[in-house]
Amino acid sequence: MYMESRSLLDGHLGSLLSPVRRSVVGLLGGRIVLKSWTSNVYKARDTLSGKIVALKKVRFDNLEPESVKFMAREILILRRLDHPNVVKLQGLVTSRMSCSLYLVFDYMEHDLAGLAASPGIKFTEPQVKCYMHQLLSGLEHCHNRGVLHRDIKGSNLLLDNGGILKIADFGLASFFDPNHKQPMTSRVVTLWYRPPELLLGATDYGVGVDLWSAGCILAELLAGKPILPGHTEVEQLHKIFKLCGSPNEDYWKKLKLPHATVFKPRQPYTRCIAQTFKDFPPSSLPLIDTLLAIDPAERQTATAALRSEFFTTKPYACEPSTLPQYPPSKEIDAKLRDQEARRLRAASKANGDGVKKTRARDRPIRAFPAPEANAELQGNIDKRRLITHANAKSKSEKFPPPHQDGGVGYPLGSSHHIDAEFDHPDVPFSSTAFTYSKGAMQTWSGPLVDPAAPVRRKKQNSVDARTTVYSSNSKPPPNKDQGGGGRVKDKEEGTAAALTKM
Repeated sequence: MYMESRSLLDGHLGSLLSPVRRSVVGLLGGRIVLKSWTSNVYKARDTLSGKIVALKKVRFDNLEPESVKFMAREILILRRLDHPNVVKLQGLVTSRMSCSLYLVFDYMEHDLAGLAASPGIKFTEPQVKCYMHQLLSGLEHCHNRGVLHRDIKGSNLLLDNGGILKIADFGLASFFDPNHKQPMTSRVVTLWYRPPELLLGATDYGVGVDLWSAGCILAELLAGKPILPGHTEVEQLHKIFKLCGSPNEDYWKKLKLPHATVFKPRQPYTRCIAQTFKDFPPSSLPLIDTLLAIDPAERQTATAALRSEFFTTKPYACEPSTLPQYPPSKEIDAKLRDQEARRLRAASKANGDGVKKTRARDRPIRAFPAPEANAELQGNIDKRRLITHANAKSKSEKFPPPHQDGGVGYPLGSSHHIDAEFDHPDVPFSSTAFTYSKGAMQTWSGPLVDPAAPVRRKKQNSVDARTTVYSSNSKPPPNKDQGGGGRVKDKEEGTAAALTKM
């Protein structure tokens, strides 16, 4: 199985690996600095330069060509982009002992979500302008190069100690051409930052999806907390309509959205952004109003946003080098703090030490980590599923097959290796889910599984991951931070692959 995986990896990604050669040996304590649905990012040291780097580990032991092609798309996108406010792919490394690929990036000490959730941190107006100017500059570059990020949120905005912000995690990104549009999946962007057209099932969209997310980030930085923290798609749309107003009839007719009849409100809502954010700096309101326009065509462009009065009136954006020096803080640190606080509250309650109970509505609301992108979507829309325990950071496992998302297939040929001892002995990863439609499917990336074929079941202790197919009517396995979640150990540990109970 290893040789087959190696052949597949070399065949599809060889041409992408050939321009870069890096040797990274040994994880520094194996510390995970970012954990997502399908991959982990580690802090490591480059033995050639002694430099601390971030390693994004991706597995390809499931032999799914579509997974490799999705990963190839992310690599191609990263190599197309070159901007101070976008992460730079420094190298690609493969392991001789496992079906893993490592993407090498510069290590960034913070992310915006971690800083915003840190106790005692309140951003000033010049600091917010500094962060937003860098974010919009990075988005301007991406959009000018024909790339949609499709998952702008605080944890994907990394910061170094010099105050430089970089847009990261292009796992959901896609190429796009406004003059030659192709249908793309609507199941992208983390729920709190997802624009209404995607919630309504739009497959024809453009830069407006990233600009909506940027508007949410701007309002969140000024408010000190997320502005649209919905728990489900329905609640998210309700929150959006209450804040931004419900769409007019022309909107529904023009976009022809598939879920319009289901989510169209019976009573119209009035737009109330100015009233809701009346304490914000006056110059910020026109920009927020534009970025959070219900109609994506009215959100304009990142270039137009950079020219808004928010950036041209005093107080001006501060220089990145003048930003405060913060202790290392990432979203995962905020989650760990919250978990520890819950543990202490539970212990105090168990000990009966007289701690006063508070109702949820009496507790202060502060910034807190956003949920994993699309963790709840599949259970709300589809019932039948295929479950694979692959850990590729390609979103073919986390999101719909590529026939629902344009621009997947690319030409792909000699890989390089790292020392065997590099592989960390205990790297958890979750089983994931994707949906499929009726009828056999053919895509640019090759044939997919025929959903008309009977569903086969195998015992959970099966070691042949290539043919294991599961079906379930339950929700997809939750993020580990949300409790539960499947876990399959690395093959190099010598353990059998097992899918835990969902």
